[in-house]
Amino acid sequence: MKIFKFGGASVKDAMGVKNVVNVLQQVGHTNTLVVVSAMGKTTNAMEDIVNAYFKDKAALPAAIQEVIDFHTDILNDLFDNTQHEVYGKVKVLFDEVQGFLAWNKSPKRSFVYDQVVGYGELLSTTILSAYLNQVNIQSNWLDVREFIKTSDNYRDAIVDWDKTQEKITAGIDKSKLNITQGFLGSDDNNFTTTLGREGSDYSAAILAYCLNATEVTIWKDVPGVLNADPRYFEETQLLNKISYREAIELAFYGASVIHPKTLQPLQRKEIPLRVKSFLNPLDAGTTVGKGEGIEPKVPCFIIKRDLVLMKLSSLDFSFIVEDSISELFKLLHDHKMKVDLIQNSAISFSVCVDNKFDQLPDLLNKLKGKFKVNHQEGVSLYTIRHFNAKAIDSIQNGKEILLEQRAKETVQLVVK
Repeated sequence: MKIFKFGGASVKDAMGVKNVVNVLQQVGHTNTLVVVSAMGKTTNAMEDIVNAYFKDKAALPAAIQEVIDFHTDILNDLFDNTQHEVYGKVKVLFDEVQGFLAWNKSPKRSFVYDQVVGYGELLSTTILSAYLNQVNIQSNWLDVREFIKTSDNYRDAIVDWDKTQEKITAGIDKSKLNITQGFLGSDDNNFTTTLGREGSDYSAAILAYCLNATEVTIWKDVPGVLNADPRYFEETQLLNKISYREAIELAFYGASVIHPKTLQPLQRKEIPLRVKSFLNPLDAGTTVGKGEGIEPKVPCFIIKRDLVLMKLSSLDFSFIVEDSISELFKLLHDHKMKVDLIQNSAISFSVCVDNKFDQLPDLLNKLKGKFKVNHQEGVSLYTIRHFNAKAIDSIQNGKEILLEQRAKETVQLVVK
């Protein structure tokens, strides 16, 4: 069995939906399960509904109507007859959202988030499945919440693999073209849960693992995995093959390749992952699988922007050793700082962090009671895997290097 995953960009409008059909017609769709994300920016729009619910009830009807209008426009572009049953199915889904918001008594934002935001995927798959059936490609719509069972850790649920395996084995007919949602699961009380960052890719991996799939394909608007982000680098190169280990290394340093939690179940059963273009579906793309390194072996560039570099030194010239470092990391953890690089000597400690929760002022106040602290905001961290001199020179050119760290395969540069 094959697993296909289509992200929001691939179904952002009616033309996108039609192109998904074109992809399936070109590459084949027998014994296939298709995992689909919410359409376009729907997840953001659903988050706006949650925000209005908690902060501005007067804005709630308009926020909901915006999502209704967006999906209605797509329906009208895909179906000639407004009496088509899909209109009724979509209305039921919106009625469920509004009904939940009317009767909900829980003040817990993460719980409400999961019950509301997940409707983006339910809507996209309902529309895609109906359109496939209209063009005589028979598809079977599945509610993934009936199959992927999780903890009740809303917004970042943990998969119960035993229950999930049991449900999938008993309930999914491999011989059909199945359409289902990414990102979603359900807890023991059948409340909707979401799987956190890169949840739809992870959904595809979970289903592949439990169905013993032969491969997983993630369809994107790029030709595959590139050695650098084309938004920031002029010359990029397609990576034909990447080992599981290399993909995890790249993801660790911040590359938007594939999240490690997606790769882990695939690696356990050695299921290859392909990243291909939904614009050119017959092109080879990139394969992530068993093997060594990358092919071709070229430098891979990763950039993280708007970070904070802190340089700490002891006030009394004492060594910064285990007890000091453990205290530092506790403070970083307590202030929700994502650590991207560390470097230490006998009496100094440098750390590059992501201040995405805006807790830097409080952290600095606490640090200054124990250390001499210098910090710079707005720095960038460049990571080069499989570096060479030319690659390093291309980053250093015209930039102020604040910190450099090298390992056998990787160099990292903090620049201003």
